[in-house]
Amino acid sequence: MPCLPSYQETFMANQDITFIPDPDADSISSDVAGFAGVLVSTQIPTRPDGSIELGDITLQCECTLQSLKDALERAGSSMDRVLHLTIYLTDMADRPAFNEVYQRFFAKPWPVRAAVGVASLAFEGMRVEVTAMAAK
Repeated sequence: MPCLPSYQETFMANQDITFIPDPDADSISSDVAGFAGVLVSTQIPTRPDGSIELGDITLQCECTLQSLKDALERAGSSMDRVLHLTIYLTDMADRPAFNEVYQRFFAKPWPVRAAVGVASLAFEGMRVEVTAMAAK
């Protein structure tokens, strides 16, 4: 008897949850998951062509927040519906640069947010990642 439930058992137990796949066919993460009118999305600094932006922190922040905006809009939400944002930075000294870009994508009332310093992210040179919860 396997230790883990089958995909079908998991799917049947979670019919009230919707997953929107990441456009990258090799990704092992959904782009957005929705439940009870709330969406959860994690984004990295992805350029429109699907490549990863590994340039300066401002470019990485712009690509990350634009990716979040695009994912939320595909899921029927928007940046003004974001309830909570968690920001992962490999260098907390990059926080002012993130905040400058953040203020171009968000307006009052600001989402609840937290900035977390981490040792590294998924790709060498990647300096920012965000996870957001938004209302549909």
